Amino acid sequence: MSRILITGATGFIGQALVPFLAGRGDTAVTILIRETHSQPDLHPLPLSLQAIRSQIDVVYADLRNFRQTVRAVREAEPTHVIHLAARGATDPFLGLETALRHNLYGTLNLVRACFEKTRTVRQLITARTPGELSSMNVYAASKAAAWNFCQMYGRTQQWPIHAAMIFQAYGPGQTERNLIPAAIRAALAGEDFPMSSGRQMRDWIYIDDVCAGLAAMLDADLPPAVTLDLGSGVQAAVVDVVAQIYEMAGGNGRPRPGLLPDRPGEAPVQAADAARTEEMIGWRTAVSLAKGLQRMVSGG
Repeated sequence: MSRILITGATGFIGQALVPFLAGRGDTAVTILIRETHSQPDLHPLPLSLQAIRSQIDVVYADLRNFRQTVRAVREAEPTHVIHLAARGATDPFLGLETALRHNLYGTLNLVRACFEKTRTVRQLITARTPGELSSMNVYAASKAAAWNFCQMYGRTQQWPIHAAMIFQAYGPGQTERNLIPAAIRAALAGEDFPMSSGRQMRDWIYIDDVCAGLAAMLDADLPPAVTLDLGSGVQAAVVDVVAQIYEMAGGNGRPRPGLLPDRPGEAPVQAADAARTEEMIGWRTAVSLAKGLQRMVSGG
């Protein structure tokens, strides 16, 4: 029986991954919920997690607090940890101190709690973003710094730390602060969609594939400090994706590329090495971009 501790379970990917893993008969899932001012966060769980509350356990900690993190890991006794928690993925104005405390120190506290203070963890998988490759903003730079420390521990201490670089994830449950849900809302409402130039080439991955890719990494025979790309290996321009959405919606509005500025520091192309990932863990994406967009536009 695998015992998996998941941080960031209330986020977009976490809300899909927790039910995915909890549905496996050989897996016990515990989620780590933030503890604030020494009290558990009593906000209700998202509906997707409320629906399976009897199938999951909960521990509480603020990852910025090392003692709380150690306590939570000891309580959960996980064999595997999937670290999704982060601040600022959709916040272009993320402050430096916030990014460092959550994304750098929070990750380091979790890593040390797993491998210095407990002995049950066989593998820790941390989520990365392709924006790290160009340090495109404070969020990406803080995530890259955290991974540099993970690499150091993996290579010098042989701690079984691996990373999933998750490319342009999308799917049901994503908020309208993200491109695809925002474009779908506008298209279905018959509204125009102001956007940047849209020339950026991105590798799009549907949420079901993200979950399957993370699951395929569990107990895979990987050396420490390895990053695997979770993506399709196929790129599509942002403007073409929005155009597909409007074509599927069949409304009166239209995309309006160029009305908003491109983000400074953005890489023009982000492409997953899907062939390497398949070679190392035998996994590839199953949902094409066209199929994933159609599911979202039709509400499926």
